[in-house]
This record gives sequence, C-alpha cells and structure tokens, in this order.
Amino acid sequence: MIISANWLSAYVHHGLGIDALENLLTMCGLEVDGLEQIGSDLDGVVIGQIEHTAPHPNADRLTCCTVSLGTGNPLQIVCGAPNVAKGQRVPVATVGTTLLLPDRNDPARKTPVTLKKVKLRGEFSEGMICAEDELGLSDNHDGIMVLPGDAPVGESFARWLAEQRVSVHDHAIDVAITPNRPDAISHIGVARDVAALVASPLRLPEVAVPEPGGAAADRISIDIEAPELCHRYVGMVVTGVRIGESPAWLKQRLTAVGLRPRNNVVDITNFVMHECGQPLHAFDLAMVEGRRIRVRATRTEQAFVTLDDKERRLPEGTLMICDGAREVAIAGVMGGQNSEVTDETTDVLIESAWFEPSSIRRTAKALSLQTDASYRFERGVDPTGQAWAAARAAQLMCELAGGTLVDGMVDAHPTPYEPRSVHVRGERARAIIGVDIPVERVEGLLAAIGCTPVRLEKDGFPGQDTPVWDVTLPPYRPDMEREIDVIEEIARLHGYDNIPEPERSSIPNFTPDPDLERGLKARVRSQLASRGFREIYTNSMLPVEKAQAFLDPALPAGQLGERVVETLNPITTEMAALRPSLLPGALDAIRFNRNHGRRGVRFFELGRVHVRKQSDRSVIDGFTEIETLLLAASGVWKKQGWTGSERDVDIFDIKGHVEAIFASLRLVGVRFLPADGPFPQLARMEWDNTYMGIIGCTYASDVTGQAVCFAELDWDAVSAAALSLGTVRFERISRYPRVDRDLALVVNKQVPVGTLLADIVEAGGDLLMDASVFDVFEGGQLSEKERSVAFSLTFGAHRTLRDNDVDTAVTRILEAVATKHGAQLRA
Repeated sequence: MIISANWLSAYVHHGLGIDALENLLTMCGLEVDGLEQIGSDLDGVVIGQIEHTAPHPNADRLTCCTVSLGTGNPLQIVCGAPNVAKGQRVPVATVGTTLLLPDRNDPARKTPVTLKKVKLRGEFSEGMICAEDELGLSDNHDGIMVLPGDAPVGESFARWLAEQRVSVHDHAIDVAITPNRPDAISHIGVARDVAALVASPLRLPEVAVPEPGGAAADRISIDIEAPELCHRYVGMVVTGVRIGESPAWLKQRLTAVGLRPRNNVVDITNFVMHECGQPLHAFDLAMVEGRRIRVRATRTEQAFVTLDDKERRLPEGTLMICDGAREVAIAGVMGGQNSEVTDETTDVLIESAWFEPSSIRRTAKALSLQTDASYRFERGVDPTGQAWAAARAAQLMCELAGGTLVDGMVDAHPTPYEPRSVHVRGERARAIIGVDIPVERVEGLLAAIGCTPVRLEKDGFPGQDTPVWDVTLPPYRPDMEREIDVIEEIARLHGYDNIPEPERSSIPNFTPDPDLERGLKARVRSQLASRGFREIYTNSMLPVEKAQAFLDPALPAGQLGERVVETLNPITTEMAALRPSLLPGALDAIRFNRNHGRRGVRFFELGRVHVRKQSDRSVIDGFTEIETLLLAASGVWKKQGWTGSERDVDIFDIKGHVEAIFASLRLVGVRFLPADGPFPQLARMEWDNTYMGIIGCTYASDVTGQAVCFAELDWDAVSAAALSLGTVRFERISRYPRVDRDLALVVNKQVPVGTLLADIVEAGGDLLMDASVFDVFEGGQLSEKERSVAFSLTFGAHRTLRDNDVDTAVTRILEAVATKHGAQLRA
C-alpha cells in the first residue's frame, strides 16, 4: 500500500526525516518495500501570463508563445501542448531551473534536467510552460497546467502552491501490510503507530457525526435482508452538490498514492477511504428507485453492468446493493453504471457499510475483480467506523462541492459491535519480552493504539509492581484476541531494538532427546524412496460427496466415525470438506500422471486425515485427527526385459513393500485379514490385536481403465507399536544346523492363507525359526471348495535338533490347523 509522507504528517507531528521514518516503520512491523520522491524544488518556476500566441512557422504542432512574468521583458517560449491559449495564467520554468522529467530511454524513470535557452525548429525558446506531471503534481500530461485567473503573475509558483495547501515535495512510501493488520491500510492507521512510537498525539480531523434519524430518514430507507453478511449500513444524504474538478491539494493527495482524480465527489470518497480505511460509495440519489436501499444476496446467476462499463456474470449468492427495483452495486466491490455520479448529479447518497470479509473475498475471486474497496473489506474494516467515515465525506462534499448535509442519517445496524477485553499480566509480559518496562510506559503505549488498560489491584491481584490489566481492545484490531497478542504489541511499540541483548544466555547447554517418531518417519521415507516410490503432497480438502465416498469403515478414519468434517465458508465446493483418507488425493495424482503419459506410477504420502467423531485421540471435542501412511501404485510394475515379460502391479507387490516396512520397524507377525469394503480386493492389517491399516485394489474403471493397488496404514498406531518395543536385543547365530520341512495342506478356500500361516507360527513354538508359503494349487483331485497350500518351515535351536524334536513340532502344527480350520496333510 502507498502512503504519502506529507499526508501522514497531517495526522502526527513526528519530526523525522524520510530515512528515519522509513526505518521506524520497518522496525515496528510495517515493512517498507519502496520509496519514491515526488516533485522537485520548483526554484525558478514562476506564474506567468500568455500575452500572445502564434503558430510555429516550421512545425504544425508547436506554438510560439509570448509570456509575461510581471517584470522585465516578456519571454518567447515554444510550446507543444494542444490546450495553450492567449490569456492563460500558467506555471513557467525559467532558464536554469532543474526539474524531474521522464527519461528518454525509460519514461517510467525520472531524471533531473536543467533548462537552457534552445532553438526549436528555428525559433528560440526561453523556458517551458509546464504540465502537472513535469512539476511532480500528478501523472497528467494531457496539456499544460492552467491556473485560476486570480493567480498572481510573477509570484513564485511554489509559494502559490503552499497557499493552496499543496506541497512541493513528497515521498510515496510503499508499505507491505500483512493480512493481520487491516487497520494499517490507511494513513490514520499508520499514523496511529507512528504517534505511539514517537510519543506524539494523533491529530484527527474534527468531524460532527449526526444522530440517527432526522430528515435523512425521510429521504432514504435501508433494509438489510442478509444480516449475516452485512452487519451495518450507514447512509447520509448531501443535496445541492456541484460536480466539478477537485482542488489542487485533494488531487495531489490522490495522485501521491497512485489514484487518478475524476471529480470532486468521487475523489472525496477515495480520499476518505485512504484516510481512515473505510471504503465508501456515492450514489446519484435521483437514480435510486423508490428512495430505498436493500442489501441482499442474489438468488440466481445474473448479469450486472459495473462502473467500468463491463457486463459481469454474478454467481448465485453474490451480496448486492439494490434499490426499490433493481441492483445498483456489487457490495464491497464496485458500483453499478445505473446509479453512478455524473456531471448532472445534484443529490448524493453516501454509503458506508461493514460487509462480511469472506463474502467479499468469494465475490472478488469469482469475478476476478479486486478493487481498493474489496481489498479492505476482505481483510476486515473497523466495525464501528462507518458513521465517522460517512460524516467525514459529507463534510468535505459540503466544503468542496457546495452541498448541504440533510439532517441526521440512516443507520441500519442489525449486529451491533460488542467490545472485547482480555486480562494481561505484567509478570507474564516481563517474562515474554525479557525486559522490565515501566508500568506507565506500558499503559501509554497501549492507550496510544486505542486500547484501554485498567489496572486490577483488588481481589487477590498483584499490586503496583506487577499489575494485571483488564485491556479493552480496539475494534479496528481484529488480530488482537489474547493476552499474548497484547504483549506482542507492547514489545513492538517499545521497540525490539530497545531490548538489550543479554550478556550471557539463560538457555542451559544440553543435548535434547532424539525425536524417535521423526526418526521412524525418516527411515520409512528413505526406504520407500529406495524402492522406487515418489513422495506426494495432496490437497487436504475435498468436495463433500467425495469425502463421504471414502469414509468407509475399512479405512483408518472410518474405524472411528461416519461423518466428514465440513469447512466453514468454503472458497469453492471443491474444498468443502477435510479428507477422511489419503486415497482420493493419490487417485487424482495417478490419474493426472497417467493422462500425461506415465504408464507406471508408485506414490506414497504421509499426512493427516480427519473425521467428525469423538475418540481417545480427540484434541478438540467431537473431532479426531489421524496420521496415515499411504502407498499406491498403478500400471506397469515390471517392464519387459530378458528376465521376463512386462506385467502390471498386483496387490502382492504392495503387500511385499508393506511387510518390508513392518519388518524394518520390528513389527513381526502382522496379520492380513479379509475385510468388507468398496473394493474388490481388501484386507485389514493387525498386529497384536491392534488395527494397523488396510490394503487392497480399486476397480479398474477408477483410474483410466487400470486398477490401483494401495495400502493405507494408521501411522499413529504403527509408530506407537514400534516405539513400544524398546531397546533392540541381539542374539548370537546358532552354531548348529537347521532343519527344513515342507508341508502341503488341503484346506477350504474360504480360510485365509495369512490366518493359516499365523496359526502355524504360533503352534510351531520356539523351535520354528521361519515359515513361508511357496506354492498354491487348485484343481486336480481337489474339490471346487478346496485348495492346497504348501509351506516351507525352518527349525533351529542353540543345540543339535533331533528328529523327534522336529516331528513333535510338526505334529503340533498339524493338530492346530486341523482343529481350527479343518486342514489336512495332502497325500
């Protein structure tokens, strides 16, 4: 945002040079991004009168002018402006004057040029009749600057400007305003901080704010039909205005901050907005049908022509300002062409309102239309400043446009502002800031920015040395909510550079305990990356319908609840709910990559999912956040080569990687159990009777005709289990030989092989060192309901195993699987 240094000085006498002011603003958090000098000394520029004009004999577009400066001989000046005429009083830069003029090679940059007597197309020119941009007063270069007829010929132009309240010198300060400081998007807002920092009073214009009602209520009525989107709407009526050019001082103020003056009424609304931060709009009262204003949201999509003469398509729900018959403005963004102020306007309705920031943000984004007004409304304006701003504009319209304020005002205020306060402990402030700031200075700093600190010295509160304040917060500071926010303001205004650096650090020298869970994450990330998986980060917000579709009981979040977490005031319906699973984001990423030519993809993501359900993990009542790890792969898993033909990924590829992860975390004995869900292949993972996640494959139609195999692990449960194992203990390798046995078991197809394997391991006892599946057979002499599963068993011990030791273990295994699953040894 651009701040004029001269304009700023009108509200606070800081006595600082421009460099010191720049440093002061930056040190208090209002970082200065740029600084530009406006204007020059104008020494040698005087007021002259054009006595005679004649066409240049050798140039069609030049005029030879005879200019009187009051004393001495008239000057001959060659001028190229189209509006030059005899009898005009104009600013004349005499020979020897230095002006800041546009550079020939870079017109956007100005360089100092000293005028000389020159010959232009054969005619001498002894100076220059100046345009406004050549004097640094504006960017206007449409013609020479024509002064009023009473401007004294021969007087210093700089002195005459001072009499007109126009400054010769100024600086445009480009301040980077952070989103949490909407109060600083105005000259008064910045001046308030400067006043607090230099201990100088803030000087505000004296404005008489009328009482609600009066004759104004007979001229206009205001109805707010959407009180949740418009908390306040103030209307004032000024009659008998004369639309015309603004005075020089007002045009200079606007030009300094990058605005182009239009007419006195519009310029006044822009001036007040940059003065106090409250956007205003002026309606031609004669164009307001029924002398009625209604604030409502559109019910359907419709067209509307704005002030810039463009027809815009308004989405349903757009907050609009309407009269008795039609829409007249897009609330908080831009007015309509059908009610704008024109040269024929005589009566003006001043609008000053508070609109819900999120509503204005959605409208500006939907229309791709950001204005100075929407920029301020999006961040939040002072909810109590509407009447003052409207009265200030009315005051200026009466002074500069000859208007008359109709008595009273209309103040529709369905949602009154409720003052906020917070307790601030002096002892806490001292601990946070690290320095003891006197009580009186703390109270002075807070009062300077609009806070009202009241000491609480009764009912058990500490006394004078370490008081507790009840601080009433200013309405224009929405960023101040808690005690720590007030303490931050105390430190900022006291000056971070005024806090002495301690001679020695009070932080003890110690080595912090390692973050074990972070180490687990790093290990898993590295492991997956080495196995060809790429880490992705997907959007944590989804459409509500998609979130509902993936809130399945089989998935980690689905273990806890049935409702998705919907966002308040979503920017778009595509971001209306928090994700209950990482899988939908991975599916979108796979679809995008496959559509761009990648035939095989492997992704993993470690992120948080959310569900609306109370659980033992809930930090906020009614909501649960879970960290999950997702592996997903689709398409070509192995390319064709001399070792074999090409094949696509299957669920066992993902299962192998999941087992490797569990093995690296020492989680041995994870079971894969059948699960019901929305996918054709699905299994639950458990370890020590604890749910660990889900593994499965989607239907082929979900992603461009190919299935996606995935596993989503409940990382909270996995990491907790891994960390619970404690210290790693090593065992020496046995010096005795191991014994291998193979078992082929005939079992019903409905029995999961994983369950069968887990029971074999359990029944095998301490002698069973390893067990794995090496063959599955169906058909032949087996019935349609049976299959043969072959297991490889390895037995070992720190002694020589005898045959009866192994036979006993094998018998125990056969008895266990026969009892539990009806499995028989294949003949």
